[in-house]
Amino acid sequence: MNELLLMCMIAGRRAAIPASQVQSVIEIDEITPIPGTPGFVRGLTALRSQALTVIDCPVALGLESSGEVSDQRAAVVDVGGHLYALLVDEAYDVGEARSEATAVPGGFGSGWQHASLGMVETDGGPALVIDVVTLVAGPVAEAA
Repeated sequence: MNELLLMCMIAGRRAAIPASQVQSVIEIDEITPIPGTPGFVRGLTALRSQALTVIDCPVALGLESSGEVSDQRAAVVDVGGHLYALLVDEAYDVGEARSEATAVPGGFGSGWQHASLGMVETDGGPALVIDVVTLVAGPVAEAA
């Protein structure tokens, strides 16, 4: 496969975002809440005078929020011409997928099943490859 991936931690699990979809990795200091948005949308932040919609990845997976955002890292991605900041616990490396994606094991839960392209082997061990478009759409119940 040999696709480059941004290696990160989301909700305590090793995850990977296709590097071709990542514009940058930033630190989030401040988020402005947006009234009436779903729970997985934390609000807006700015990057070089551009507004980014901040997505709480654990909540978008149907899990509990990671909590405080101050100084948290985010992967900036473009989906349909709109910029999103995907909050991650940690973004720590860029590596290659060393295998083809395989089905996500059932023990990971429906959120991971829904928002991942599968599991790949990397130099650091297995990682779940994130489907960015599906993650940005939110949890299964809210995506319908």
